[in-house]
Order: sequence, then structure tokens, then C-alpha cells
Amino acid sequence: MSARALALAATLALLLLQWRWHAQIAPPTATAPWALASLYSVPLLPGLWLFARRHRGAPLVAAIAALLYFCHGVMFAMGTPALRTPASIEIALSLTLIVAASWNGLRARFARKPNV
Repeated sequence: MSARALALAATLALLLLQWRWHAQIAPPTATAPWALASLYSVPLLPGLWLFARRHRGAPLVAAIAALLYFCHGVMFAMGTPALRTPASIEIALSLTLIVAASWNGLRARFARKPNV
């Protein structure tokens, strides 16, 4: 699996997790669950749109959005014991997306340089 395909898979998994989390696992009491799930899905949409257009910057845009989900996951993992499992999944998916988006650059940075 290429780094780009892994980044796409992690982005889609984060999107599905947001819908599952905010619509089923911990639905809000004051608003409609679909409204909150839609709101939490918005940061992933530019990355998904770029993936659909096969733009080479799509993993970077999705990884920048994943930083928000990483912070969200850490906050809930440390603060709400009942939501520790979905928060840990969110953290893992965010880190997977960030590493997948950075993989080609890291590989090029640490590649063995020829002696000239």
C-alpha cells in the first residue's frame, strides 16, 4: 500500500469515525446528532475533495486537518473515561494520516546521499 493510499484510507476512516462518534456513540442532547456530525466532518472535506481530483497536495491538506482531530482525541482520552476507546482510535488514525502524508518527504530527507 502506498503512502498516498494509506493517507486516503485514514482520512476516510476519520470521517466515518466522526459520524459514528457524534451520531451513535455519544450523541448530543441539545442538537440533532446529524448536525454535530456534519460540523465535525467539515475539516476533512477539502482533503477529500483534493483526493478526488488526484491533487498531489491532498495528503498534506488532510494531515493538517488531522492535527485538529489529534487534539480532539487527546482531550477526550484524558478527560472522559467513557470515550477513551473512540478517542484512542481517533488519535491513532490521526497519527497514521500525519505519518503517511510525511512519509515520502521523510524518506527523501534521510535517504543515503551519494559520495561525490
